[in-house]
Amino acid sequence: MIKDITESVLEEWLDNVRPYAYDGQVANYIPALSRSNPEDLAVAIHYLDGDAVEAGETEVRFTLQSISKVISLALALMDNGESYVFDRVGMEPTGDPFHSIYRLEQVPSKPLNPMINAGALAVTNMIHGDTPDEKVGRLLSFIHDLTDDHSIGYNEEVATSEFESAFLNRSLLFYMKQHQIVTGSVEETLDAYTKQCAIEVNVCQLARIGALLANGGKDIHSGRRIIPKHLARICKTFMVTCGMYDASGSFAIKVGIPAKSGVSGSVLASLNEFGGIAVYGPSLDEKGNSVVGLRLLEILSNRYDLSIF
Repeated sequence: MIKDITESVLEEWLDNVRPYAYDGQVANYIPALSRSNPEDLAVAIHYLDGDAVEAGETEVRFTLQSISKVISLALALMDNGESYVFDRVGMEPTGDPFHSIYRLEQVPSKPLNPMINAGALAVTNMIHGDTPDEKVGRLLSFIHDLTDDHSIGYNEEVATSEFESAFLNRSLLFYMKQHQIVTGSVEETLDAYTKQCAIEVNVCQLARIGALLANGGKDIHSGRRIIPKHLARICKTFMVTCGMYDASGSFAIKVGIPAKSGVSGSVLASLNEFGGIAVYGPSLDEKGNSVVGLRLLEILSNRYDLSIF
């Protein structure tokens, strides 16, 4: 196992990418995220032997946003099985923006994959629970298991901000309800989804989730199986093909590590035989990916030959 990336190395590379912090813009279409500080940069690595290294503003907490799609997919698959989930959500990547409604108009009127908004909304709809709070409670309990940290919760201000401004996501849900992809109340599904996206972590907690996925769904420290191995593989495969929105192809070429980004500016990466990497930098490029996160992962991948390809 490669363990050349020490804390001093991380500090050095984080300093090298600091100038990129103002090359993008923080997410301003979600009011509560628009106040993020572009200079709050952090990175953490959780190795498969349990060791961890970190650099930057590692105590800063941020919301998972679209990174939560990987976690909700794992839980929905565990709740329902592969056939049920993939009868309603596809497995194919898309070159369209993550919030696009265009592909839903194509036969068979189901989302192309679980990493775009339509697919993620459908996945959240499948999580077992009679109320939004039950669904979110189960999702939080799952994350507590993944991180061995029961302090993790969701940011109520961000959740409310997203819920009140989620007009496009409502449209996606109503369209899917018309075509029997989702069931039940649109507003309740959206409530659960916005709270899911507003779950808060720091880079150290997120890197541990990446390490667990890299370890085939088994907790490194306790040896406990939390996600079935074949489901962890499915999640990592989606991270490769769809994890970086419609920049997933170029990311695979430049970086080559299974990863998922969120519009909070966070990126989760998971690499077999290595561990988990988490990067936070709130400034986003035009695709919705962290400018600093992309640059740092590209540097680390090229410098230490981390690409899976």
